[in-house]
Amino acid sequence: MKLIYEKSRPGRRASAIPRPEGLPEPEIPESLRRAEPPRLPEVPEFELIRHFTELSTRNFGVDTGFYPLGSCTMKYNPRINERLVTLPGFASLHPLQEEDGAQGALELMWRLQEILAEVTGLDAVSLQPAAGSQGELTGLMLVRAYFDDRGEGAQRRKVVIPDTAHGTNPASVTMAGYELTPVKTDPRGNIDVEDLRGKVDEHTAALMLTNPSTLGLFDENIEEIERIFHGAGALMYYDGANLNAVCGISRPGDMGFDIVHINLHKTFSQPHGGGGPGGGPIAVRKMLEPFLPVPAVVRRGEDEFGLDYDRPQTIGKVRGFTGPFGVFVRSYAYMRMYGPRLREMSETAVLNANYLRARLQDAYELPYDRLCMHEFVLSARGLKREHGVTALDVAKRLMDFGYHPPTIYFPLVVPEALMIEPTETETKETLDAFCEAMLAIAREAAGSPETLKEAPHHRPVKRLDEVRAAKTPVVKYEFERHPEAGGEPSAVAAEAPKGV
Repeated sequence: MKLIYEKSRPGRRASAIPRPEGLPEPEIPESLRRAEPPRLPEVPEFELIRHFTELSTRNFGVDTGFYPLGSCTMKYNPRINERLVTLPGFASLHPLQEEDGAQGALELMWRLQEILAEVTGLDAVSLQPAAGSQGELTGLMLVRAYFDDRGEGAQRRKVVIPDTAHGTNPASVTMAGYELTPVKTDPRGNIDVEDLRGKVDEHTAALMLTNPSTLGLFDENIEEIERIFHGAGALMYYDGANLNAVCGISRPGDMGFDIVHINLHKTFSQPHGGGGPGGGPIAVRKMLEPFLPVPAVVRRGEDEFGLDYDRPQTIGKVRGFTGPFGVFVRSYAYMRMYGPRLREMSETAVLNANYLRARLQDAYELPYDRLCMHEFVLSARGLKREHGVTALDVAKRLMDFGYHPPTIYFPLVVPEALMIEPTETETKETLDAFCEAMLAIAREAAGSPETLKEAPHHRPVKRLDEVRAAKTPVVKYEFERHPEAGGEPSAVAAEAPKGV
């Protein structure tokens, strides 16, 4: 399809700006005036609508198909959440509104905090972090504040993370000023306890652990791990990225964790595509509550709610205002719809994942032959060894069947990894159709490997040089490589890089 600039013709307009009579022309300071008019596309309204409608048909998301992206919980978001978030009392509320005019919003945030405290098994919650990664950093800042208050800040400089950790974990450790201490995974997919014992001492500040892990496995040694860390005086931090697997079944606080971040945009239904927006609240034990970010959302009476800034030991603010409020509305609505049946959400997610695992484990290698939680990891290393077909080839071919590919090459401990998460929102018919596609691809790998190596065959864009695209992105219309708007594209324009 043509770019919007290639459809442009001088003098065409999609709108007209009214010029009320009797009003003076606005006076724009000379320093702010453009030397030349902006080079904008000139198209009529119907061309503009058709252009963006056609573009939208090339997008893929949970509204258009199955999205089994492991580790990211890309599940369908009920439309009632979107209707509620657009209610005028929420959508039109200014972040600097006085408390007495924002009681509904404050009560919603307070009640959301109470639910998250119950789900995690901890005592206090801050909604302020804007995403899981910021929740991680906030949690480590709380760790630092806690040990500084105890006079142990200079002593405890190490944070332990497993080799299956999300990539944001080591980044957060470094940003918080700690030293990273990796620990290995054992043959059953748990933390290697013997490797762990030699790495935890009086210099250890905390463990960062996702449980279930990015392998989709619940750590069978979690009680022993808790004894090792708390026995050394260290704290336990829970990366809540995979909380979708355990809501109402087990609670991080009951496992011994002291700090938990929750990905509202994954577990509790907030549209997650395109990089956000997200929400990463932090839940903590009572001993860490004084250090939570301000303002804290508090209940001051039977029917009064407010913001408390009087926290002398706080780490301060970690983002503007009180957090991503639209995310709070969607997540609160999702929780209230489920109520005590949040457990059913997780049970169905776990059931769906084990169903897929059982159907696919003979066609692809299963690195850890155990019941999984809400996601699981297969390996295409057998296909690569026998037929020269990689995990990337499988993912690209899956697009021809109408499915978004799963996560590939992560976790790094599994060669040719295919990480699959069906979520709880998909039907058995969808899961069966996905399995048939995956099984067909495995058969094609043996009988027609070139079909996979040349995939995708039916997408607008084929295989890109992803490294070059990331390092040298083209994010603007390159007029110097195209004719003036209004003319036909030249040969140079036709050869412009993909993504122009």
